[in-house]
Amino acid sequence: MSSDTLKFDEKTEAEKPLFDCDFGTSYSPRVSYHFNSKVSQYHYGVKHPMKPFRLMLTDHLVSAYGLHKVMDLYETRSATKDELTKFHSEDYVNFLAKVTPDTLNKLPRGSLEKFNIGDDCPIFQGMFDYAALYAGASLDASRKLLNGQSEIAINWSGGLHHAKKNNPSGFCYVNDIVLAIVNLLRYHPRVLYIDIDLHHGDGVQEAFYTTDRVFTVSFHKYNGEFFPGTGDLDEIGCSRGKHFALNVPLQDGIEDDSYINLFKSIIDPVITSFRPSVIIQQCGADSLGHDRLGCFNLNIKAHGECVRFVKSFGVPMLVVGGGGYTPRNVSRLWTYETGLLNGVLLQPKLPEGIPFRDWFGPDYSLHPTLDDLYENKNSKKFLENIRIRCLENIKYLQGAPSVRMDAELIPTQDITGLTEEEEELIKELNVEEDKARLAQMEKDDFKVGELY
Repeated sequence: MSSDTLKFDEKTEAEKPLFDCDFGTSYSPRVSYHFNSKVSQYHYGVKHPMKPFRLMLTDHLVSAYGLHKVMDLYETRSATKDELTKFHSEDYVNFLAKVTPDTLNKLPRGSLEKFNIGDDCPIFQGMFDYAALYAGASLDASRKLLNGQSEIAINWSGGLHHAKKNNPSGFCYVNDIVLAIVNLLRYHPRVLYIDIDLHHGDGVQEAFYTTDRVFTVSFHKYNGEFFPGTGDLDEIGCSRGKHFALNVPLQDGIEDDSYINLFKSIIDPVITSFRPSVIIQQCGADSLGHDRLGCFNLNIKAHGECVRFVKSFGVPMLVVGGGGYTPRNVSRLWTYETGLLNGVLLQPKLPEGIPFRDWFGPDYSLHPTLDDLYENKNSKKFLENIRIRCLENIKYLQGAPSVRMDAELIPTQDITGLTEEEEELIKELNVEEDKARLAQMEKDDFKVGELY
C-alpha cells in the first residue's frame, strides 16, 4: 500500500489537534479559561521588567495548540471599586483610580510616599484599568468555582501576590489572589494557597496571617535581602492562624528533581492534614531557569509537575500566573500547564504560523533547556533540614480545623507595624503554646497506644 494512501488532505491536516490525551490520569475536571485581551495592552515602561505583552503571547500559544477547543472560555469584565475594597482600603483604591501620569503633579504632597509608589510600581497610563482587569478575571474564575460551572479555573493574568491592603508592592497594584480567596471563603470552609513563584507570596500570607481558614504555602528564594525580604521558616502565622502559614526558603540554583521531591513531600501532608475544599495555585514563571530576574534552574516540565501533582488530589483549583520576566518562556510554561490542567500533553514542537514565532527560535520548542545557568547552592543536608522543619510545623494541624463561617477573615490590625518588643513577646508566647501543645499531643498519643 502506498504511503500516499494514508495522507490527510490539507484541511484535515490543519484541523488535527497538536496534543495527545494524558492517559496517566483518570481525573477529568471541567476546566475554564478566564481572560480579557485588553489586559495585555498596558505598558509599565520601556526598561521595566514586567511586560503584560507576555499574556497575549500566552493566549496566542494556547489557541495555536487548539486548547481553546477543550475548555470553557470566558471574556472577563473589570473588577468594580466595590469589589476591590473587599480587601483594599477605600483611600488606596480611590488613589489608584485617579492617579495618572497627567495628574501626578496635582496630587497632595506626600501622596506617593503614603502609598509607596516608586520605581518598582510606576504610575503608567491606564494603571487602574489594568489592575481592575486582572483582578476581575480572578474574581470571575472564583465565581465559576463557587457555582459549580468549573472544577479548575485558570487566569494567567492574575497571581499578583505582593500587593498589600494599603499599597502596591513588587509590580503588583491589586492583590487579585486575596480578593478571590475572600470570595471563595463565603462558601468554602478551608482554602489552601500554594505559591511557586521565585519570590515569597508575602501579600497573601499577610492578609490571612491570623486565620485558620486559609493555609498559605510558599516556595521561594530567601536570604533575608532578596525581595521582598520575608518568607523565613519562622513565619508560621499568629493568633488563630498560628501554624497555618508555611514557608520553604531556598537558595540559588535549585534543580528539577530536588524541587519536585521537596514540593511533593510537603504538599502531600499539607493537603491530607488541612483538607482544603478549594486550592489556589500561583504559578509564577520567574522560578524557571534563565528568567531575566531569576536564579533557579527549573525546567518547564518540573514546574508543571508541581501543578500536575496538586491537580491529582481532585480538589477544585483556581490557577493563576504571577512573576515571569522572559516572555517567551512565560508563555511556553503557562501553555504547557494549561495542557496539563486539561489532561492533554502538547507536542514539543511549537505550532507553525503563530504570531511572533521568531521569538521562540532557534529551537522553536516548548521545552528549551533552562537548567544550566546557576550553581546549585542547595545541599542535600540543607534541603532535608527544610523538609523536616516544615513537616514539624504541619504536625501541629492535628487534622482540619472546625470553622466558624462568620469568623473574621482578614486581620484589622496592621501586623507589619509591630515593635521589636511586641514581636519578641509574641515569639515567647508562641514558644510556651508550642510546649503545651506538644505535651498534649504526647498525652493523646499515649492514650491511643492504650487501645492496642
